[in-house]
Amino acid sequence: MSGRLTVIGLGPGPDGWVTPAARDAIVEADIILGYTAYTNRIVPQAHQRIEASDNREELSRAQRALTLAAEGHNVAVVSGGDPGVFAMAAAVFEAVERGPQSWRALNIHVEPGVTAMLAASARIGAPLGHDFCAISLSDNLKPWALIERRLRLACEADLVIALYNPASKARPAQIIQAFDVLKSCRAPDTTIVLARAVGRPDEDIDITTLAKVDPSSVDMRTLVIVGSTATRRIERVGQKPWVYTPRFAGDA
Repeated sequence: MSGRLTVIGLGPGPDGWVTPAARDAIVEADIILGYTAYTNRIVPQAHQRIEASDNREELSRAQRALTLAAEGHNVAVVSGGDPGVFAMAAAVFEAVERGPQSWRALNIHVEPGVTAMLAASARIGAPLGHDFCAISLSDNLKPWALIERRLRLACEADLVIALYNPASKARPAQIIQAFDVLKSCRAPDTTIVLARAVGRPDEDIDITTLAKVDPSSVDMRTLVIVGSTATRRIERVGQKPWVYTPRFAGDA
């Protein structure tokens, strides 16, 4: 009996942002694994079993999914946003590399989804219209010194920066430190976008500047976009400005 493992991106929240291919893969699965906040978004069918686990159990969740697939089950691992962006797809392949040789022969497929920086960008215009990078501020799996170095290098390269995992109850200081780094290498009027719970009923988007940003308003559900020197704002009467980064740069 041949099993299958599909790693599925559910997007940032709204059902309308889940791709048709992702929906089909969920329906076809026998067993669905994921962080509780994501499995709660799925209404299981009669033939399906859901195994929910804590947010920090990515590797053990991946190993469990691979074991079930090796036993012949059609397994789905669900992830928020896109599973390949700071999410479960990397954990699955990490488990494959470390695991038994037989796992390398498994039928593994990654089903993409809308990641948070794309959803946030679409809400305000096109801040990612030119070169950009994404950096996670979580130091659970890498040292803060490396994060700080990458922030400084992104500043030096004048990239738009999307900051994932900016703050949590266990990590309240990282976003403050990150803004301190950015203030040392970006102008005070640099555009900052705080996009919280994009696509959900409590969505809140604040467009501000590096000089005025309030780190205390940032939490784990916030995606932070830091503009480059080229990022522009189009002011509008009675509405939030549009934010975009031109497609051209330098002498182009």
